Amino acid sequence: MARHATKIVATLGPASSDPALLEQMIRAGVNVVRLNFSHGKAQDHINLARVVREAAARAGREVAIMADLQGPKIRVGKFVDGKVMLENGAKFVLDASRTELGDLQGVGLDYKELPRDVKPGDLLLLNDGLIVLTVEVVRGEQVHTTVKVGGELSNNKGINKQGGGLTAPALTAKDMEDIKTAMSFQADYLAVSFPKNATDMEMARQLANVAGAEYKHKPGLIAKIERAEAIPLLDEILRASDGIMVARGDLAVEVGNAAVPALQKRMIKLARQHDKVVITATQMMESMITNPVPTRAEVSDVANAVIDGTDAVMLSAETAAGKYPLETVQEMSKICAAAEAAEDVELDADFKGQSFNRIDQTIAMGALFTAHHLGAKAIVALTESGSTALWMSRHRIHIPIYAVTTKVTSQRRMALYRNVRPLLMDTSADRDTALAQAEAHLKLREIVATGDVYAITCGDPMGTPGGTNMLRICEVS
Repeated sequence: MARHATKIVATLGPASSDPALLEQMIRAGVNVVRLNFSHGKAQDHINLARVVREAAARAGREVAIMADLQGPKIRVGKFVDGKVMLENGAKFVLDASRTELGDLQGVGLDYKELPRDVKPGDLLLLNDGLIVLTVEVVRGEQVHTTVKVGGELSNNKGINKQGGGLTAPALTAKDMEDIKTAMSFQADYLAVSFPKNATDMEMARQLANVAGAEYKHKPGLIAKIERAEAIPLLDEILRASDGIMVARGDLAVEVGNAAVPALQKRMIKLARQHDKVVITATQMMESMITNPVPTRAEVSDVANAVIDGTDAVMLSAETAAGKYPLETVQEMSKICAAAEAAEDVELDADFKGQSFNRIDQTIAMGALFTAHHLGAKAIVALTESGSTALWMSRHRIHIPIYAVTTKVTSQRRMALYRNVRPLLMDTSADRDTALAQAEAHLKLREIVATGDVYAITCGDPMGTPGGTNMLRICEVS
């Protein structure tokens, strides 16, 4: 199997819940398992989390679990026959007060605020933009529209407004309950749907920290960038989060398909500058839901995200409901490894004009620089919190970074960091003993052999989070 530095996030679903298959997928390169809280009950997710942990243990590697919150249900209601066929030019009413099932004339709304969020002339995009309605007039609870682009509209399809501007809060009552569920099995990451600003993320963090307190657990927070109004506030959202997801589906509907590739590049670059992680998601290997091989365009899409510097690439329906979940992961692993091999390392340019005002950050950068110029076999970080490994992973280097930690929570969280291979190891509190133990561990795993050079960082005294203050270059005897 090709070793890839870019991490793979796979969504769990009916196609991938079998424990033996999940173990194979982890062996094939899955680093993070996504539980989609838009589907299933609380107990289903608790059970799946246990299946993930057990499969990872059998595969001999830790994976992170990401709980992805549903967010506001900005959707139409249901139809008498489950769906209608809308013709171009037809009149269609979205009615927040309607209780009976929908028909060709109109449909009820799960999202009751819609009449207050729209005005004549607004374009509403339904079912991921496949259907376009023009708002003609709002009368009380009814939004009267004309069908601009028709097609089949079925039950509970999503609604977006072109250019954004729907007022739905990012966290619903269901999300607040789901946060408690996710903390009960100590989800490593919490993905927040449709955040508009930093306040949404701060509220989610507060709720997660309160819910996780009895388990002494604090998850990493991922902001899913899928609203037009989040784009101008990316800096503040990044500061309030541990990472972002480039959620290309809803985002494309709000800002237009053509704007998304450039936004993706900008978001990846910005996340790395802020020392945050970034996941690129939506339709990456879409054709593999039904086909055993990806299209050339999908191969290019995944490779481009890797070359842009994304930490992770994500699979949604491909692994949750597709016919070829294992093959999709295997293909993605190969694409990531091939794209990484073609990358240029420009560390010298990276550090030009940069100033580091923290000792631990300076040590991390020193390790990268020295290892690169010496052609070291590995970079090793003895880390409690994982922050040293995170800083190192923000820069491109073809040398693997091994993060040695005593905490399983840190090991799992680092599963999302690009080019970081987290290892769990009980180390001595004595520095020299710990360094010797780390080298023995690397030799045992055949990461280094006699004559190899590697760089190692640690803190002295040991075990202080943020206390990395030492860099040593070692030759294996």
